[in-house]
Formats: sequence, structure tokens, C-alpha cells
Amino acid sequence: MTSTEPGTVLITGPTRNLGRHTTLALAERRADLLLVGRAGPNLTAIAAEARARGVRVREIGCDLSRLADVRAAAATVRDLLASGTVRPLRALVANAGVMSADTRRVSADGYEMTFAVNYLAHAQLIGDLLDSFTAPARVVLVGSNTYSANVWRRMLHVPQASWADPVELARPAGGDTNPGMTEAGIAYSNAKLAILYYAHELQRHAGAGINVSVFEPGWMPGTALGRGAPKAFQAIGRALGRVPGVSTPQRSGPLLAAIAVDEKWAHLRDGAFVVKTKPTDVQPVALDRVRERRLWAATAELLERADAAP
Repeated sequence: MTSTEPGTVLITGPTRNLGRHTTLALAERRADLLLVGRAGPNLTAIAAEARARGVRVREIGCDLSRLADVRAAAATVRDLLASGTVRPLRALVANAGVMSADTRRVSADGYEMTFAVNYLAHAQLIGDLLDSFTAPARVVLVGSNTYSANVWRRMLHVPQASWADPVELARPAGGDTNPGMTEAGIAYSNAKLAILYYAHELQRHAGAGINVSVFEPGWMPGTALGRGAPKAFQAIGRALGRVPGVSTPQRSGPLLAAIAVDEKWAHLRDGAFVVKTKPTDVQPVALDRVRERRLWAATAELLERADAAP
């Protein structure tokens, strides 16, 4: 690793796009890796690619839409650390994400899928591992500017967040008709705003040696994030992905890896928001102590409810 303290980095969603290129960039930086993602040939393949770069890699199969899987993955990590099988945990990169095209779609625990995977799964994982880090350590969440509409987003009809109580955000839409891509976009933006609120509150609960930051990779159209969207929407995304200057996983992956381990970024904390390589002030709506405290409490309620379910 290029930080002063060598160790292990855990990354979720390591098999595709941003996650894949971040994983390989971390391996180039000599970080040992815990790869948390769906078990299968894609996870095996990225693990082999990383090992070929000379680092130790452990695959941990986990469906992030199932909180029981997330709890089991965290237990596996704790066992590996306790036994000395892996080096101390120095960073966690909460990369995995989805945007469900149908907000009626539910996770295994009954929560709206976008909120469940992008936010709740990572809150479960980080909470279960918060006492397992060795300082100095970093938690890096992947955020997005979609929570606030600027001129370009309005032109492209990208919906901004429409905040509600987190228990409501976790509730899937009802009815027989798909609410559509606008509602799907709002759900995605709400989940990304939740990540910003969570990052601020997490820093207040984390140990002094754990720094929390949020990375915005830039707009990356055409990635697997929207794979549930209509085919025409996906085709437009792929075309826009070839526009010069638009972010790509190949460019953004090494930037995310740097935030996780490079000494240059060791000072980031308090949910600092980095857009590509530039620390950036978030919009006022993303700084709200009342919402942050409520999100923390509601998250505990939602996770406990899932844990208690038969």
C-alpha cells in the first residue's frame, strides 16, 4: 500500500466497472484484498487478476440484497482478522450499487431494492466491522451529486432527491404498475443523499483513528448500474459514455483506490466529499444534523427488523 501503514482493504462490488478497476488499482498499490460480492465466476476472475499482481486476496461470496448474507460476510471478515489469516483491516470501500428500474422491487428483507443495496447493506457491513479496523483506517463510501439538480441534470431530466423519513424510503412502491424511471431516479438520488448523511453521522460514532469520506467518480453513463433500465435507456447511456471528458471506470477506479490508501488523502474525514480528485463542498441540503441523527436511528430499526425476521 502507499499509505504508511500496510494492511488489508475490503471492497464491495469488485467484479464490474468501477469496482473492478478499483480492485486492480488497489492490487497495484500492494493492498491485500477482501472481495465481497456475489459468488461465481466473475468474483473468481477478478480475484485471480488481483492475485496475479502479487497480493493476497480472499473472496467472500455475498448477495448484498440479503442482509443475512451481509452479516455472514462480516462474521467471516472478523474470523479472518482474529485468526491472523489476513493483515489488519485498514480500509473499507463501499462501492457496490444498483439502480432498480422498478421501485416496487424488494430485497430479501422486504426493502426497496435501490435503498437496500446502496445504503442499508453497507450500513450493516460497516456497523458490524466498526470495531475490527486497526487505526489509522479509512471508510470510503461511493456517493453521487445526483441528490441535487444542477442545470445539466435538469436538462437531462435527472431527478434530484426527494427526502422522506428513512423508514418510508425503505418501503417499496405499491400498486400493479411500475412507477417508472423518474421514481427510480428519485430513489437512487435519495439513497445517495442517505450516504452523505450517514458519512457525517458515522464519523461521529467511529473511533478517533477511523476517517470517513465520500467519493464521487463523476458521471459514468453506460455502466452496469442501470442494467435493469429499458434497453433504449441503456443504449443512450453507452453512447454518452463515449463522449470526451465523461468519466469512465478505467479512469475513476484508480482515483477511488487512491482515496482508500494513498497518503495524499490520509487527512480526509468527517464525510469529506471528493469529486474525482477535488474535495468539494456539498449542497446545504446534504448537511442536516436532524436528518443525520434520524437516519442513524432509523437504520438501526430497519437492520434490527431484518435480523429479527424468521
